[in-house]
Amino acid sequence: MSSAVADLLSILDLEPLEVNLFRGRSPQVGWQRVFGGQVIGQALVAACRTVEGLKPHSMHAYFLLAGDPKVPIIYDVERIRDGRSFTTRQVKAIQHGHPIFSMAVSFHNDEDNGPFDHQAKMPDVPGPDKLPAEADVRERILPMMPDPVRKYYERERPIELRPVEYGRYLGEKIPDGKFNIWMRATGRLPDDPAIHSCVLAYASDMALLDTSLAPHGRTLFEKEFMAASLDHALWLHRPFRADEWLLYTQDSPNLHGARGLSRGLIFKSDGTLVASVAQEGLVRLRRSAT
Repeated sequence: MSSAVADLLSILDLEPLEVNLFRGRSPQVGWQRVFGGQVIGQALVAACRTVEGLKPHSMHAYFLLAGDPKVPIIYDVERIRDGRSFTTRQVKAIQHGHPIFSMAVSFHNDEDNGPFDHQAKMPDVPGPDKLPAEADVRERILPMMPDPVRKYYERERPIELRPVEYGRYLGEKIPDGKFNIWMRATGRLPDDPAIHSCVLAYASDMALLDTSLAPHGRTLFEKEFMAASLDHALWLHRPFRADEWLLYTQDSPNLHGARGLSRGLIFKSDGTLVASVAQEGLVRLRRSAT
């Protein structure tokens, strides 16, 4: 297991404080605010630890305040409903006495619905083995990144990303605005399905908001942009492993009033649809750039 994956699993391993109350920490890597995917993943861990026998199938979250990586995050889980088929939890993340994040999580007991089953088709794109490795792409785009982002990409990371349309980071415009990226954990994960759900929840916040600039031939890696996630929704459809290649196919149906809406479908390499994602975020030119 890579040290970065071990660190991620450690971050997701929340400290129980009391019934329904947990404490999480952030990696001390110099970021000014907590990565949104970390809070999503930790909140899902907190919710899962209050439920037995059911799997998470959907979560809907709001980012309320920027998280402070220097202090712990307290996760307060409210047991909204316990049912035979569905169970609901509300998770509130707290720092400095104020909620910074809120997420509702629904759990479902797997059901057999006979022949009624369908899914979207995975796009026909090159596989990860036919694309440049992340290190190769990273060397070409690192000078374009804002300092905090560049420092993040220079470190060993728990999620490997291989963008299909990597030319967009070099100024190429994508005609249809669609962006595809292969991703997987950089090391073997435990077999517990809940761990894979939480790692995917963590990774689902990566690159998604940036897709709102793809139709314009721009990227949030450009220093004149600032961005922040406002909300995040994730639906889990079918079993998967987050340490095997998954295709995250993304598009953006709307960008208006400095708010960009991005959505994504996540497929296994065999074409099985495992998750759907939607996110709205702030996409704004910095004042010095206007």
